[in-house]
Amino acid sequence: MRLHKMTLRNFKGIANFTLDTQGNNVSVYADNEGGKTTLADAFHWLLFDKDSQNKKDFSIKTLDSHEEVIPAIDHEVETALDIGGKQTVLRKVYAEKWTKKRGSAKQEFTGHETNYFVDGVPVKKSEYTKYIDSIINEDIFKLLTSPTYFNEQLHWQDRRDIIMEVCGDISDKEVIDSYATLNNKQDVLLLTNIINQRSLEDHKKVIAAERSRINKELDKIPTRIDEVVKGMPEQAHIESKESLQGQIVNKKDEVSKLEQQLSALSNGKAITDKQRQIAEIETELINIKNQYREKTEGKADSKRQELRRVQEEALSVTSNISRMESRVKYLLEDQADNEIRRQSLRDKWYEYNSQQFIFEQSDTCPTCGQSLPESQLQAAREKALGEFNRAKSHNLETISKDGFKLKEKSESMETEISALISQIADARKNQTGLDARIEAMKENIANTDTSEPPVTDRVDYIELETQKAALLDDIKKLKDGNTAETDKIKNEIDWQNEALSSLQIALAQIEYAESGKKRIEELKQQERELAEAFEKLEHELYLTEEFTKAKVRLLEEKINSKFKLARFKMFENQINEGIKETCETTYKGVPYNSGLNLGHRIIVGMDIIRTLSEHYGFYPPIFVDNAESVTTLPEMNTQIIRLIKPEITAENKQKYSKLVVEVEGAQANLFKEAI
Repeated sequence: MRLHKMTLRNFKGIANFTLDTQGNNVSVYADNEGGKTTLADAFHWLLFDKDSQNKKDFSIKTLDSHEEVIPAIDHEVETALDIGGKQTVLRKVYAEKWTKKRGSAKQEFTGHETNYFVDGVPVKKSEYTKYIDSIINEDIFKLLTSPTYFNEQLHWQDRRDIIMEVCGDISDKEVIDSYATLNNKQDVLLLTNIINQRSLEDHKKVIAAERSRINKELDKIPTRIDEVVKGMPEQAHIESKESLQGQIVNKKDEVSKLEQQLSALSNGKAITDKQRQIAEIETELINIKNQYREKTEGKADSKRQELRRVQEEALSVTSNISRMESRVKYLLEDQADNEIRRQSLRDKWYEYNSQQFIFEQSDTCPTCGQSLPESQLQAAREKALGEFNRAKSHNLETISKDGFKLKEKSESMETEISALISQIADARKNQTGLDARIEAMKENIANTDTSEPPVTDRVDYIELETQKAALLDDIKKLKDGNTAETDKIKNEIDWQNEALSSLQIALAQIEYAESGKKRIEELKQQERELAEAFEKLEHELYLTEEFTKAKVRLLEEKINSKFKLARFKMFENQINEGIKETCETTYKGVPYNSGLNLGHRIIVGMDIIRTLSEHYGFYPPIFVDNAESVTTLPEMNTQIIRLIKPEITAENKQKYSKLVVEVEGAQANLFKEAI
């Protein structure tokens, strides 16, 4: 596209002026406010209803000496253009509408209208716009006619989109091929797999989320190990686990035998019933204490509430242990009693089984005194023998059935006792842990509300204590008959139970220590696995960043190769070592928007126009405003209209108060002044 001629009439203060370029480059000189920029505004308004700064709202009307709009005159711009070797004349007229209403001799201003002409033919606005669009897109036209439009009017993202459209992106394969020359095949394969699965940005998000999760897990592991170590008991025993288990079995047998002896000496069932009643009373006393504790600590904070919860749990365990121990004691006593009954049945069985038939019958009739017949005596004997055998058989069968039932009961009790002892051992382990937790929690509690009267002053508590004392007194009376022997056996049982408890505690400590060591090793293994996973993620992140850097380098090299002077920074490094997209123009290392002077901005802008024109295949006239700041413009394959403010002196001030045009290539300088 070449501008041959452009005429302005009453346009932004220029009454009548024709810019006759003859299709050549021209330089237009004028002082400030002499109308240089108005030429560019007129050209853009003719095509797109906007000024050269892309503003739609700007005044084109001419003002008088009082800064008032001169009414009833038309404002127009007309151009003669060479478009692809064809001459085209475009004209646009902006006019006021004056209408004389019926009954009035005076016309009134009723608005504005714009008239459009193509090669002298009036057309509608839609037709005119369509014709302009057929020549060139408005946005592209602005890019190719103003050296500053690309860098100063467009958002960086729009600039980037245009650059990417013109120069093309870099494919992942191109980056991989370049990357493969600097890295091993395993890294290239890993990077290829990552790219095939998802975008790099999405993969970085996945890595960030996974790194955060792993760091949180790694932070927890030392604390977990420390908790396990603190909870592990100190092992003072040197016996092996197997040795302790054998000693515990032997010790339980000894205690069982002693308890059987004690049960045989004591009035077992009566004492057991009273002991069970005492256990129930003690449970009620514990409940009262718990209620009292809850009441006194009703306003405690969350730590106190947690302490009560753990104490209740520990109390429940203690109560359960007491219940199970009472049950074991009851079963042992019942088992001893059962054994006595079994022995009694054995004795009866042997007694009945050893009985011999004895027939004592007189051979003389008690009535008449005569001797009885032998046949009658034999019949009586056989009858007595049959009755004896039936009674003996019945008694032995009854004893055997009762004995079998007692045996089944004894075996059932033995099974239950064994299960209870195991449960008691587990409960004591749990109790040890709970006790440790309670002591630790108590250290964190500063004060405890004790405003309530002591729990021992409560009526229900006193009544239960009285009942307990009475039961203890009854038990003492029951045992008075064999106190010395029972005391001896009791002391032996207590001693053996203490020894058994020590053995069980030692075994529990070994088992808990083994469990703790196993847990510590599991945590350490988990820590190693997490560290390996973290290192793998770090390597993947490194690869993605290296890939991005390689792509940045290749892309910027490709883009910058399209331009002679302008250079583009398409990415910027972030504080967190990430890379962010951008589009910043530079010239000899100086950013366009910070430090580049006006002349260099124009040079860089024209270099960009040169490449964009080649891409779009369109070469419209370029209006270079402030061209005086550039000594030599880049060589361009398009028409250049330089708008220059010359050096103003007293001699030329009047001359350059209006537009002065110099046409390049004329035989002599041709000057045209505005009228």
